[in-house]
Amino acid sequence: MHLKLTTKSFRLTLKHPFTISRSTRTFQDTVIVSVSDGIIAGYGEAIPYPYYNITIDLIEQSVLKSKSIVENAFGMHPDVLWKLLEPNLKDDYFTLCAINCAYWDFYTKSHNKTTRSYFGDASKKSPLSDYTIGIDSIEAMKQKIIEMPWPIYKIKLGTEHDVKIVSELRKITNAVFRIDANCAWTVNETLENAIKLKELGVEFIEQPLNLDDWEGMKQLKSECVLPLIADESCQRYEDVEKCAEGFHGINIKLMKCGGLTPALKMIKKARELNLKVMAGCMAESTVGISSLAQIAPLLDYIDADGGMLIKNDTAIGVSLEYGSLIYPKENGSGIILLH
Repeated sequence: MHLKLTTKSFRLTLKHPFTISRSTRTFQDTVIVSVSDGIIAGYGEAIPYPYYNITIDLIEQSVLKSKSIVENAFGMHPDVLWKLLEPNLKDDYFTLCAINCAYWDFYTKSHNKTTRSYFGDASKKSPLSDYTIGIDSIEAMKQKIIEMPWPIYKIKLGTEHDVKIVSELRKITNAVFRIDANCAWTVNETLENAIKLKELGVEFIEQPLNLDDWEGMKQLKSECVLPLIADESCQRYEDVEKCAEGFHGINIKLMKCGGLTPALKMIKKARELNLKVMAGCMAESTVGISSLAQIAPLLDYIDADGGMLIKNDTAIGVSLEYGSLIYPKENGSGIILLH
């Protein structure tokens, strides 16, 4: 049977301008990839991301390059298809991810199962997702917390007054705080900030230093009073082993690593190295979030709030209620497109 690989582009509008240490955005373009046999369709998502040199044009070119392989892949296991596609997409793991997630969704729907049931015990409880508070004025950040009561917040930092921000936010909530500095701190700033942040109930710090500052991270791992989670430093499977030298855990992003297939390998490797495992999202729709949620039962931490940060979602699927992942009854990854 012949499959069809197609794409559709959308512009997602963010509920609030979203600021991290290196950029601010008010919208996010996205490309939804579909793999279909004419009856059953599976969906995945890729977003253009200048920091990683990913553009809409590149995504479209990558899909075209992959078309003949995917359209002749009926019955093939998703892991086998990933290995066939990867050599042509070494410069674009975002599209590789979208195709891999779409094909996993299609494949598991075709077998009348949920995607997560292929990865282990689907009844195992998933960790609670955090909700992200982007950099803003302290009053605006407080307002976002008041608007969205939540058990765990990820707070983006990288300003001149980071500890003050957390101190002020702590006055209005007893929720768990996680800090994401997005490469904005030095070794000394991290060591000093961590002492104060620990007193303010922070659980861990994500990516304090530049992604290739391995010497600095090794020093931090031995001296920092809070656990450290790699994000920008841990993009692909090959990075996991190196991250064990400077971090206590890794944050897997499906688009950076190339999809669910390599994410599973990264989780296995991280467990062998005694690392904590988190998986996270970017500003993406419920298509990407529903794919991500399929590995949630295998994780220690998850950041799956991408769909909650946008006004005009493209799909329904896995949703969040006060941090808990709510899985729909549908097979596959549970994604139903709205447009």
